[in-house]
Order: sequence, then C-alpha cells, then structure tokens
Amino acid sequence: MKKFALGFVIGLVFAGLAALIIGAAAMRLSDRPPVVADGSTLVLHLEGELPEQPPVTLPIPFLEEQQSMTVVETWQLLRKAAADSRIKALVLEPRELSVGWAKLEELRGSILAFKKTGKPVYAYLRGAGTKEYYVATAADRVFMAPEDELDVKGLRAEMMFVKGTLDKVGVGLEFEHVGKYKDAPDMFTRTTPTPETLEVENQILDQYFGNLIAVIAEGRKKQPEAVKALIDDGPFVGKSALDGGLVDALLFEDEMFGQLKDAAKLDSIKKVGERDYAKVEVAGVDGKTKIAFIVGQGEITRGGTNDTVGNDGITASGLVKLMREVKNDASIKGVILRIDSPGGDGIASDDILHEAKSLSAKKPLVISMSDLAASGGYFIAMTGDPVVAYPNTLTGSIGVFFGKVNLRGLFDKVGIATYTLKRGRFSDIDSTTAPLDDEQRAKLRREIETFYKGFVDRVAAGRKKPYDTVEPLAQGRVWLGAQAKQNGLVDELGGLDRAIELVRDRAKISSSEKIVLVTYPPKRSVWDVLFTRSDEVAQMESHLRPFIGRLPLRALVHGGILRLMPFTIDVK
Repeated sequence: MKKFALGFVIGLVFAGLAALIIGAAAMRLSDRPPVVADGSTLVLHLEGELPEQPPVTLPIPFLEEQQSMTVVETWQLLRKAAADSRIKALVLEPRELSVGWAKLEELRGSILAFKKTGKPVYAYLRGAGTKEYYVATAADRVFMAPEDELDVKGLRAEMMFVKGTLDKVGVGLEFEHVGKYKDAPDMFTRTTPTPETLEVENQILDQYFGNLIAVIAEGRKKQPEAVKALIDDGPFVGKSALDGGLVDALLFEDEMFGQLKDAAKLDSIKKVGERDYAKVEVAGVDGKTKIAFIVGQGEITRGGTNDTVGNDGITASGLVKLMREVKNDASIKGVILRIDSPGGDGIASDDILHEAKSLSAKKPLVISMSDLAASGGYFIAMTGDPVVAYPNTLTGSIGVFFGKVNLRGLFDKVGIATYTLKRGRFSDIDSTTAPLDDEQRAKLRREIETFYKGFVDRVAAGRKKPYDTVEPLAQGRVWLGAQAKQNGLVDELGGLDRAIELVRDRAKISSSEKIVLVTYPPKRSVWDVLFTRSDEVAQMESHLRPFIGRLPLRALVHGGILRLMPFTIDVK
C-alpha cells in the first residue's frame, strides 16, 4: 500500500510537471514572433555568468528569462544589431558579472565594434564593481544613480590553504608532481604559497591591473597615471565618481533614457530586450556557409560509454562524439574549437586530442581560447592548427600530478580499524588507508615523469618546436595569453572575430561570403536533463566547489594522473 501511495504521488508530480511544461510550450508556440519597431533601442542586460556552452532550455517564460546568454550568442546579438537599421541605440546594463578577464575582453570588443556604426551606446550602472565598469567604459556615456556605489578600488587575489584543518581531523592528501610551478595540490599540503606561485600570481595581477588602467584611460580619455591615482581613492559613491570623471552624470534610469532620446533624435524610446531580439532574424547578417563552433567547457574527465556533452564539464566520450559528428557532416566547411577549461584527467585529454587531430585532418580547424585553457585544456589545443587567445587568457600550465587521500589518521581518531590483504607489489599504491611509502612514491615519480615528457612532446609537436625549447616554458607554469604569444605557445591574440578570419582563410571562404556559426553541443531541453542519468559525484562536486576550488573530485575518485591548472584564479 505504501509503495502504491508513493508511486501515485510521484506520478502526480511528473504529470503536473509535464502539464506545466507542455502548457508553457503551447503558449510560446502561440506567441507571435517579436516585432522590432523602427527607432528601437536594444537594452542588453549583462548579469551573472557568460557561459560558452548553451544552458538547458526551459520552456517556461519567466524561467527562460533568467538564463544567461552565451559568449557567442552575445557576439551574434551585437553583430546583428549593428547591421539592423531599426536599432538606433544600445544601452548596456551590466550587473554582478561572474566572468573571467578574457570574456570581458571579448564583450568589450564586441561593443566597440558596434560603436563603429555611429549609433550611440550608453551604460547604466547599478551597484557596479570593477568587471561591470570594465565593460561600461566601452560606452559613449556612463551613468549611475545619485547615491549608488561604484566599487572600483583595484584588484586582489586570495589563496586558501586547508592543511591545518585536514591535520586536525587526521586526513592527509598525498601528491607527486612534475614541474616546479605545478602546485595544484598546495592548498591541501601547505599553509602558505610557494615562491613560484607568488611569482605567477603577481605577474597575473600586474597584467590584469595594467589592462584595467589602460581600458579606463582609453574609455574615459584620461592619462594612465591619473587613473591609477583615482583607483587608490576607490570605492566611490555618487558625486565622488562624477567628480573623478568615472561617470558622465548622476541620473535615474528613466532620466538617462530621456537623454538618449534627445541624443539619438528619437521620437520616443522603444526598448527591445536581448532575449526578444535574439529571436529576430535580420536579413543579410548570416549566410548559408556553415562553420562549426565546438565548445569544450569545464573540467576534463573520461565519462561513460553513453555520455553526451552536458553543462557539468568535458567528458572525453561526449566531446569525441561531437567532433565525429562534425567531421562527418559535409555541410560544415570549417571548425572553431572553443576551449574554456582548467584541464583534468590526462588519459581523457589524450583521447580528445587524438580525435581533434583526426577532425583537423578532414576540415580546416582553428583553436579559440576563452578565459582558461590550461594544462589539459591547453593539451587538447595541440593539434598543430592556429591557436588564438585573448591577452588575458590563462593558458599553459604544462605539467602533471598524481594525488590520493590518506584517511588513516581520521580512522584512528574515530576508532576504525582496517586490515589489508594484497597480491602484487603496488596493489595498494592508491589505498586510502595508508600513506605512500618510499618505493611507491618512487614508482609514481617515474610514472608522472613519463606523462610529463609525453605532454611536452605533444606541445613540441603541436607548436612545431624542439623539445628543449618548450620544456623550460612548461614546468606547470601558467601564462597569460600575451606572455604565451611572446613565448610561441599561441599564434594570435584576439577573439571570435579573429578566429573566424583564420577559418575563412584556411577554408578558402571569401571575406564577402556570409557565414553562420553552428554551435556544438546545441541547447539541451529540460527533457534531456530529466531523462539523463544523475551523476552523484558531479552533484557532490558542485556542493564542495567553494572548498575544493577547481580540483576535479570525479577524476580523483576514479584515480589517474592529472593535467590540471595549479590554482584557481578569481581576481576581484
């Protein structure tokens, strides 16, 4: 009886959910396509993440509105609006952006490209921080409310070390790594950063801060030294932001639109939001020539036999399927492989690189790096094809490490006894109930040195350089795109526009021929999610993310040698 009752309740829940979704979908189908009136203003709300991969499609209007647009969708939107004679102005409203510095460069560059049309661009700030202001500096005029705060005060990078906590509970994490900069596990094994970590972190902060100063100076028509002095007085409230020349006027939003109406010589303000405008087709923007835009976003793991590419990382099985689909599609004339990944499992990375080379042999391929293409994320880019990165892309980190958990101390504290029987000299090398002994550690050292040499070999082949030239640039060191270009680790500095130019050239597509980017993987529906097997480790990983940073729990659970970026960088 209890089982029947439970089944009845579950059935009702699913029936209700299905009715809600089908009803909402029917409502959407009955809606008329959005109409853009002549003299419209595109209002672009930029909030939260700007993912590379399309999120799950929710056919419920008020939920769909909350979903973030992807990088390429935003790029397409601004490109379309620039060509649309009905769009007379652009208003930016950035808020609580959670993106890296390379994506900020892409976003700002797309806005500057729109500005070349001569259409006015205004930015309205609400509780803006440094990232929001970075984007706003691309506008002709910047506004904020009279008593709002502009939280621009410089940059900082914070590192967390939890060894002291682990020692208290009797948990040890043991690692072996190759490369003096390959210090991904340091948060678990040290209480302070190494000199090498401090060296790299300071270099990153210096470049980010220098770029921030240059962007503000250009956008606000100030001297860099004046901007630097101004930032030392931040954050700013209302009048101090105005007095410092960081904003143009202190107005409420409706007053800002009033000024825009006069400046653009509009009869009235006719707003169109980014979600509605994304559904509008503008003749002459896209063509019929297809370029595949394959996205690899997140940590790299091996995945299962039936995996598809989802929103929780890169699985080798899923990404390989996508690349084979593109390879066998005769309508695809060229490919951009877009990478936003800190790396992960070494074997999975090798599988992906192998398939990427196979794809490259059949179709013109260009690699485009986003915020992050480090360690395994850099490894899978080594096809020998052109690599494009932003000046602020985090890349390189050519190195490997192996780690395991030792719970012996915790077991002793809580009274758990274990007894191990073994056959095979190293059968307990990955045991969680005992530390590594000297012989096991030496064995692991030989293994990861082999993996490291293989990594450097792949990079040397992909970059067409001698091993001895690449190896000093490896050592697990993270480089920014500008440094990587100087060192020959990437070919070009730029974003989506430059990647498309290179694909056109390699595929012999003339500059006058219109192209269309076809995104892989495509958007998933809510049904895909409901009927996909739940990954319990992925769920656990999401809950632990604030504490474990980018360390891939799934990869550690399954064991293996990892190609992973040495630290998480979140500069604020």
